[in-house]
This record gives sequence, structure tokens and C-alpha cells, in this order.
Amino acid sequence: MKRIFALLILVIPGFLAGYGIKLMRDMTFGILQSPIPFLWLQFLIGLVLFLGGLGFVAGFIFYRDRKRNKVQTRFSKK
Repeated sequence: MKRIFALLILVIPGFLAGYGIKLMRDMTFGILQSPIPFLWLQFLIGLVLFLGGLGFVAGFIFYRDRKRNKVQTRFSKK
């Protein structure tokens, strides 16, 4: 059960990061999504979603590896 919960914790931010990439790509091609009034705002929302999702997944993996002592010595706990 813990593994399924951990998978869900990683999948949801992964989908948000993927949607952020889609929003940024649509802005590049001039496709405006319906609830967002401006292209530049669409790009900023996409960038925030992408960086937030990527940062969460990277932090989760880093925390797990740090707990299991699989990181370099400069990143290990003191």
C-alpha cells in the first residue's frame, strides 16, 4: 500500500509538469487555452507548473536517496 501511495505522490506532480510543458508549447505556437486570457500569462502558468512539478519529483528522489546513503558525501547529512 505504501508503494502505491508513493507512486501517486510522484505521478500527480509529473502530470502537472507535463501540462506545464503543454501550456508553454501552445504559447509558442500561438494557441490560447480558454480560461487564460493572455499568452504571456499562459506561459508563466506553464513555467510555474513545470518547475514546481519537476522540483517536487527531484526533491522526493533526492530525499529518498539521501535517506538510503546513495548520494555523494557533500550531500549527506552531517
